[in-house]
Amino acid sequence: MPDNPYLLLTPGPLTTSQTVKLAMMKDWCTWDDDYNNLVQNIRQKLVQLATKSPEKYSTVLMQGSGTFSVEAVIGTTIPKDGKLLVLVNGAYGRRIADIANKLAINTTVLDRGEILPPDLDRLDKTLETDQDITHVAVVHCETTTGMLNPIEKISEIIKKHHRIFILDAMSSFGGVEMDIDELQVDYLISSANKCIQGVPGFGFIIAKIREIEKCSKNARSLSLDLYDQWKVMESNNGKWRFTSPTHVVHAFYQALEELEEEGGIKFRAKRYAENQRTLVEGMKKLHFKPLLPEADQSPIITPFYYPDHKDFDFRLFYSKMKDKGFVIYPGKVTHLNTFRIGNIGDVHATDVENLLASIKQSCYWGIGKDQAYLLYK
Repeated sequence: MPDNPYLLLTPGPLTTSQTVKLAMMKDWCTWDDDYNNLVQNIRQKLVQLATKSPEKYSTVLMQGSGTFSVEAVIGTTIPKDGKLLVLVNGAYGRRIADIANKLAINTTVLDRGEILPPDLDRLDKTLETDQDITHVAVVHCETTTGMLNPIEKISEIIKKHHRIFILDAMSSFGGVEMDIDELQVDYLISSANKCIQGVPGFGFIIAKIREIEKCSKNARSLSLDLYDQWKVMESNNGKWRFTSPTHVVHAFYQALEELEEEGGIKFRAKRYAENQRTLVEGMKKLHFKPLLPEADQSPIITPFYYPDHKDFDFRLFYSKMKDKGFVIYPGKVTHLNTFRIGNIGDVHATDVENLLASIKQSCYWGIGKDQAYLLYK
């Protein structure tokens, strides 16, 4: 296999191991028993990663990007007379609300902007006063800012009011320890190309069995019918309804094996956290200021303010880093000038240290009114 021309420091797709890439170098049949047994193994492994009570949950694999899986959940789990409440503090919470509106689902949004955590008192009062709300959805790690939302407290409120809890854990599952049964999550959504360190091509939903069994007549789409996809997989030993991404599935199985070899989510989470800590400490020494306070920051991706100088050009900065073998990410906060650096994937402390050294080599610093500002060598 050729070496990668650069390291992806993004929230996914991300840098994968050579052995994950090699797993895609064969062709596979979707009807073959060996392949379907592999799918069943993946489904079982994902549930076991998610909870110590695997008998309560089942996994559904869904073709497409992570957003396809989000839409499958929103479009299938909410009945025609149901109502969705979405907690929004970034672009991906807004995307859930956009999906619901496109599907003509009755929806209420509690929007906190982009740099504040959800308002828990408002959530509590809304669920108390609006008895039509049946489901609540929230993004765990909002990669707009890298914020890790307080799902333990959110869950307590949702379940106090006996509502269904939908958790978009796209960028956190596999990289942040959790037990979805203890959290009383009814549907968890994630994707192959995030913290499990596979490649793009499908998402997955880990669903509480007693809840998904109620969804047979809800779907607003044929291809994104979560219930039918689950029922076929359950009844036909892992068979997908439509053509599955066979190469990507094999790569994902290899990625799951490598997660186990690393020691599981606990040890991967530790590596990601160490990457993020090294990054922030080093960037502060280089006069870059993180967007979020430490208490709100996830180990997944970290935004930094642009340096305080009118001549700072992110595209030029991006190009210089890419030339040195690192791809970083533009910012997504609407009204603030930021860029983002991810810590997930096959990325280790030495990679972060090399990035910091490359930034230092590429820049020098003048003194502005409030902070040092970046110029280029």
